[in-house]
Amino acid sequence: MIRKLFSYFTPVNIYKKNSSVSKTLEVTWNNGQLVLDSENTNYSYGSLQRILRKGLKYIGFERIRNFESILVLGVAGGSVIKTLVDEIKFSGKITGVEIDPTIISIAKDYFQLEAIPNLELVIDDAFEYVLKTKLTYDLIIIDIFQDTKMPNFLFEDFFINRINSLLNLNGFILFNTMVINQQQVERNLNYKSKFNANYSLRMYPKVERHNELFTIKKLA
Repeated sequence: MIRKLFSYFTPVNIYKKNSSVSKTLEVTWNNGQLVLDSENTNYSYGSLQRILRKGLKYIGFERIRNFESILVLGVAGGSVIKTLVDEIKFSGKITGVEIDPTIISIAKDYFQLEAIPNLELVIDDAFEYVLKTKLTYDLIIIDIFQDTKMPNFLFEDFFINRINSLLNLNGFILFNTMVINQQQVERNLNYKSKFNANYSLRMYPKVERHNELFTIKKLA
């Protein structure tokens, strides 16, 4: 494909659509790979896939392969799901929750998420979903952005406690955050302080420059 080859020299946009939730969404060939971007940041594949892959590697691919159930809050184009299935060879149940139906449509059309047999896609608000679900999970991946902004509820006690209650013993949370100012540094330190000795928490700062990852294991 000519556009794919040309993308090694300069990004080639092939699709653009406005979304009521995410504003501008673009699918672009970049260095021979399709990526999904919002107006100001990468949403799937590209740098985001590298960031979340590092987080999964910190947890351990072999460990993840033996999990039974994974919840992904914030699907976008599904790059972390592709890493789970294609690279880690995870064969258990994956539930992907995404608030933006336009993104899900793009993910199906351009990134073939419908072809993944062990994936259930749910169009819903992450906050609403975790309130309603009666299921529990071995791994919960939180990757929720509206362009470069993160919803406040992600850092509030009620949501944190609810996520913790959905996590199986010895399960993990992988939480991707963006840190671009001192207020967000303090926000993340406050988030860290909310986990007691029943959890093993690690922070990985400056992953791909502005991202900070948390891995949190439930011990008791």
